[in-house]
Amino acid sequence: MKEKLKSSLSGLRKAVLITVILLFLCGLGYPMLLTAIAQVAFPHQANGSLIHIDGQAVGSKLIGQDFKEDYFMKCRPSAVNYNTYSEEQLENGVYGGVASGSNNYAPSNPDLVARVEADIEAFLVENPHLSANDIPTDLMTASGSGLDPHITPESAKIQLTKLVETTGLSMELLEEIVENNTENKLFGIFGENRVNVLGVNIDIAKHMGLIGAQE
Repeated sequence: MKEKLKSSLSGLRKAVLITVILLFLCGLGYPMLLTAIAQVAFPHQANGSLIHIDGQAVGSKLIGQDFKEDYFMKCRPSAVNYNTYSEEQLENGVYGGVASGSNNYAPSNPDLVARVEADIEAFLVENPHLSANDIPTDLMTASGSGLDPHITPESAKIQLTKLVETTGLSMELLEEIVENNTENKLFGIFGENRVNVLGVNIDIAKHMGLIGAQE
């Protein structure tokens, strides 16, 4: 009996010891090692690909923003408002916390149809030289995450005529800015060519003298 109890306690001690060792190795040591490697090898990416202007973070290259000013290029709609809310919305309880996602409406959903129609009408008011058929689909539809910072080159191009008027910059310069912020397909095969809207708007703000140099 004593031998069985002694054997059971010995097995229990081994199990507890192994559990504690694995807890520290897998729950503490391994994450800390990967974090250290990431901070040394890829510090920019590991810290969220943040973009700093005049010593202040103005956003991440990986997350879109809701640009309201008429001299900025517009991003796609977002079901989560790109997690940006006004003080009034915060006070009224509209802000529900940091989130991502979409409404997942079917194409026939009346709420989706109403939202898209309203967005098309508003866009055409700001861009009277265009028709509804000129607007690329991605500019009127939200991404699955609601945080996508990119639009298609076509969606960027159709906004340039208006930006010439609102920014005072030349068409040639704006086309160059778009080109500089266009990310091509991976290896020329995977994905699609896409324009980073935050990058475009930072360059626009620089040329307008609204901000200093990017850090």
